[in-house]
Amino acid sequence: MPPESRGGARPRALLAWSGGKDAAWALHVLRERGEVEVVGLLTTITEGHERASMQGIRVDVLRAQAAAAGLPLLESRIPQDCDNARYEAAFAAALDEARARWPGIDRIAFGDLLLADIRAWREALCARLSWTALFPLFGADTAAVARGMLAGGLRAALCCVDTRQLDAAFADRDFDAGLLASLPEGVDPCGENGEFHTCVADGPMFAAPLMLERGDTLLRDGRFAYTDFRLVAG
Repeated sequence: MPPESRGGARPRALLAWSGGKDAAWALHVLRERGEVEVVGLLTTITEGHERASMQGIRVDVLRAQAAAAGLPLLESRIPQDCDNARYEAAFAAALDEARARWPGIDRIAFGDLLLADIRAWREALCARLSWTALFPLFGADTAAVARGMLAGGLRAALCCVDTRQLDAAFADRDFDAGLLASLPEGVDPCGENGEFHTCVADGPMFAAPLMLERGDTLLRDGRFAYTDFRLVAG
């Protein structure tokens, strides 16, 4: 039985799920603290591409991650070239779906670490929808967080690199001590300024590791180097 299924008196919460290391580590931290009961993951999928809207992770990988975490995955679907109004409408609809499934739920956690403007925007959006935003990692030293992830057994790889901030040669590299040591000065160890995003394959938040294989790396929008990660057929 996963930790979040015990102690029904705790407030229930969703966790915004990107498939990356920060969301995964936020789940681990929330379970360790035990202050809320994480009952589901909420991810944003771009229709047509069938991938996480920021990380570019395939939806079947996201679903496999959720299964490994022992949690249901709620999918907020947005169109390609989505504007903010449509994003917020899709997000609100997903939260309504969550409330229908778990009556009374009113908290959602995010894996943000540093950016105060992003946090304020999330808090305002959630408040308008009568939800409370939680930030279990916010304000922590990102270098210490990165080292803690590795020490805790998290295993991930870079699935998206912003080539305006980090060389495309970093695309598809493992998120490990070697990567942290080789990041140029000014690049956040957790990629918190959007320098890179990751795809998680294993960690203390999962019951079993995912078997993933690297595919091609493609440059999109003349800027973002995306590496495709696929589930290995069992």
